[in-house]
Amino acid sequence: MEHVVPETGAGDIVEFVVAQAGRLDAIAAGVLPGVSRARVQRLIDRGLVTVNGLRARKATTVVPGDRVRVVREPNVHVAPEPGFDLSILFEDAHLAAVDKPAGLPVHGAPGDGAPSVAAWWLAKLGEATRGFDVDRPGIVHRLDKETSGVLLLAKTPEAQAALSRAFELRAARKTYLTVVEGVPPQAEAVIEAAIDRDPRERTRMAVTSRGRPARTAYRVIASDGRRSVLEVYPETGRTHQIRVHLAAIGVPVAQDAVYGAGVPGSRQLLHALFLEIPHPAGGRLRVGAAAPDDLLGAIRAIAGETVASRYAAVRPPTIERGEDS
Repeated sequence: MEHVVPETGAGDIVEFVVAQAGRLDAIAAGVLPGVSRARVQRLIDRGLVTVNGLRARKATTVVPGDRVRVVREPNVHVAPEPGFDLSILFEDAHLAAVDKPAGLPVHGAPGDGAPSVAAWWLAKLGEATRGFDVDRPGIVHRLDKETSGVLLLAKTPEAQAALSRAFELRAARKTYLTVVEGVPPQAEAVIEAAIDRDPRERTRMAVTSRGRPARTAYRVIASDGRRSVLEVYPETGRTHQIRVHLAAIGVPVAQDAVYGAGVPGSRQLLHALFLEIPHPAGGRLRVGAAAPDDLLGAIRAIAGETVASRYAAVRPPTIERGEDS
């Protein structure tokens, strides 16, 4: 551990002396009212938790007598402007599926008053958000800011737990649509390569032997020799997984400014097309979001209107009863 003085911003500071040995995240979550273990882990990641004056890590263990200092950041979810809304693809008493546009982050950032999915969801649910982790109100998975498509949101803590568990157990089946630079080495394949933070640039991810296992299947739909249209099926859910894996085999997502040749501020041509997942009330929910205009235009340029039309509309959402996984 290293000495650190957290940058507190507008957060409040809580200090306590450990009474029993255990993992720091679990101990702190038991001491701090209304703060989940997952939120403690996020605070640890941001350098906002210290033990005896030293910066904590997720795996830090504490013993009786250790002094813990936690900087709790204020709620960063700023209410959206009047008229701001998202397209709802499916909604019932347990959850909603929305069509997230490119450029909209799932979470707000400290000091950032820009719209976010979480802020919109808090405003929509109102008093019904009580019981949620304030940092992740109904959020069960993420899409990168510049990735569009299907995003699930839970309406109750129970539904959030069930859906999050489904993702953890890899019971969710995801289909993405993308345009990449170049032609993949195989028409259909599985990329299996561990992913971790890039040791040279911490805002990026990278394929590395010390990372967490990651698998991504893909299928080439069409190609003109310069660019290709792919359907991609991630089997795991690592940060930036699709973008990292495709860049690693030499076909970065088109317009990706981080892993490809896109200019800063450009939107990578990646879209969450379909999601199939066990519904908290039973059966399997399948919901899709039609590809947006920018992606459809890129597909037309490569493969023509016939291929593009496949993705301009999707089947209505369905729940297949009689299955529980």
